[in-house]
Amino acid sequence: MALSDTEFSAVVEAVTSAFGDPTRRQVYLYVRESATGVTASQVAERFSLHPNVARHHLDKLAGGGYVEVFCTRSATTGAGRPSKRYRASGPAPLLETPRRTDDLLVALLGGALSLLPQAAAEEMAESVGHRYGTKLASEMAPDQGQRSVRSALQAIADALTAHGFEAHAEARGRSLALVRDACPFFDAASRNPVICAVDRGMVRGMLSVLYAQAEGAGQWSSRAQGSQTCMTCLPAGA
Repeated sequence: MALSDTEFSAVVEAVTSAFGDPTRRQVYLYVRESATGVTASQVAERFSLHPNVARHHLDKLAGGGYVEVFCTRSATTGAGRPSKRYRASGPAPLLETPRRTDDLLVALLGGALSLLPQAAAEEMAESVGHRYGTKLASEMAPDQGQRSVRSALQAIADALTAHGFEAHAEARGRSLALVRDACPFFDAASRNPVICAVDRGMVRGMLSVLYAQAEGAGQWSSRAQGSQTCMTCLPAGA
């Protein structure tokens, strides 16, 4: 039976929410390969993610009905805390459409921001990114409190990688750098560099939760704005 426009829009929105992130698509495919299900720890190890980021991806997939959650106990003792596992449920969705949808949304965002004066557009884009980064970091580690700058940057790298940035943290002289080797916004940002302010805001938002001492500090560079690397650089003792 054909879907109505409203039903079709709902389906597209649901699939985009679940699979718009490239790492989440790979996590889903990994889950589908396991007949016995996987744990968040296994996903974290397989994709080099922080366990909370891995759990976020799995819970997002579970919320969309693409994986189901069940608990198992130790086969040897049958005692102890049950292990939460995730396994695929239902037919596999088409996973290529959401990526094109995301590209379109980012392009539309860039077009909308280009209608504003540059300073106002950057302020708005960074504010949106900051709010999202703050929310993301709060969900990642609600009970861990403040971290060292090195631990904070590694956690942020994991979170950004889960969102398609392929980020990593590394030492550079007396500084620590958060390097983004790839950016899901790059094509749109090349046309509208103001979009880089979203990335900058996300990092600052996560830092405000994980390492508040670094709020407002650091040097920033962007390939879309002419630099060789997309990078945030903080003093090792910021």
